Amino acid sequence: MSLRFIIFLLSLFGLLSLQSNCSKNTSSDQGNTTPNGPVGPALSTWISNGDKSALLQKQNDQNFSTVSNTYSTIEVDTAQTFQTVDGFGYALTGGSAYVINRLSATDKSNLLQELFGTGSNSNAVSYLRISIGASDLNASVFSYDDMPAGQTDVNVTQFSLTQDTVDLIPVLQQILAINPNIKILGSPWSPPVWMKDNGSSVGGSLLPQYYDAYAHYFVKYIQQMQGKGITINAITPQNEPLYGGNNPSMVMTADQEASFIKNNLGPAFQSAGISTKIIVYDHNCDKPEYPITVLNDATARAFIDGSAFHLYAGDISALTTVHNAYPDKNLYFTEQWTGANASFDGDLRWHVKNVIIGTMRNWGKVALEWNLASDPGYNPHTPGGCTECKGAITIGNTITRNVSYYIVAHASRFVPPGSIRIASNISGNLYNVAFKTPAGKKVLIVVNDGTGSTSFNIKYNGHSVTAGLAVGAVGTYVW
Repeated sequence: MSLRFIIFLLSLFGLLSLQSNCSKNTSSDQGNTTPNGPVGPALSTWISNGDKSALLQKQNDQNFSTVSNTYSTIEVDTAQTFQTVDGFGYALTGGSAYVINRLSATDKSNLLQELFGTGSNSNAVSYLRISIGASDLNASVFSYDDMPAGQTDVNVTQFSLTQDTVDLIPVLQQILAINPNIKILGSPWSPPVWMKDNGSSVGGSLLPQYYDAYAHYFVKYIQQMQGKGITINAITPQNEPLYGGNNPSMVMTADQEASFIKNNLGPAFQSAGISTKIIVYDHNCDKPEYPITVLNDATARAFIDGSAFHLYAGDISALTTVHNAYPDKNLYFTEQWTGANASFDGDLRWHVKNVIIGTMRNWGKVALEWNLASDPGYNPHTPGGCTECKGAITIGNTITRNVSYYIVAHASRFVPPGSIRIASNISGNLYNVAFKTPAGKKVLIVVNDGTGSTSFNIKYNGHSVTAGLAVGAVGTYVW
């Protein structure tokens, strides 16, 4: 063998070795293997801190791997599935619509795109609650069939949406142009006062002789809103039926609500061919016996889609109490305010833990915060209405994004309608809920409800990634 041939073989072997090493290095750079084992999917993270140092802030992506440490672990399991999500959002009160509608055309369009659009920088809000007639966050009290004192309109011939054609309906139409699939829930604070036993917008009860008239009031509302291009997906017969101290308000007992639904509202919807869902209760978690009483009436139950809750009293687990009694009926969380004098960090932690995570872990399909927008003085509101209800947005000389903006966005941006809740374990003070989206992505929302910063593992399909949250912070994790 000639010396030249031996040199050729040695150089060829060296080149092949070099190529092999380069190939290995390239593979490692691409992230296919790590010293800790095979890499799983990439994890994207968004963080909000209670001190506002990060507000829905995107973090560097990480890869799942076979990590080994002593941190606690949240394991997500797609094999266990629960309810399907309808959406996250706010109450678009008449007052909210008023302040939004006073923005310039450009500012209004940009804000509504930010809230309701589906782009990467939009919050993708997917569910709204509106008042049927005035709520206490309108500038004045009205119904759609107000009559002079002493007069009635039992055939509801004077019904008119005129009051809402100034602000609410135009803003809703602009929102629907951005997202035609947004779901809308309507709730009345009071019927026309001529239907009530005290003749007042505050308190009182619906007179039995006007049950039919009130049922047709709902029918006309749904039909006329549809004529404006606005589909009402669901209604509740009465906002907060156990509290008659607001302006407007009305008291309606569980037995009265059951009677109204089975004898009047349900049959009126059926006769008119209306498919709008009827959702009962719409009040606090301290009285789960109210919706259960209504649902115990078999005739009424046939017309009922589910029950709605607020959390100014009671515990969010009340939703599971009602679910266990009637697992075939849906559950909704429809209102929780943030107040003028509350702290950002306290509200962020409490609302994410209870309204977002708590609702979803207790079979809720919808989680809504209260007022979408107000001015810097927490206006407008009715005489006697809420004077400290802080909007998710404050609209004055500038637009300010407040705490409930971020509370909802941590869910609405990442968990679209049609997502399914999947299993995840509570680990210490790391309250969390997980979802699988229609596109197959996994989403985990976590709040650190402890007393200090913490590190933890997120485990999925045999792989883990280590994450960290400051005290009171919220993280949304997507992979």
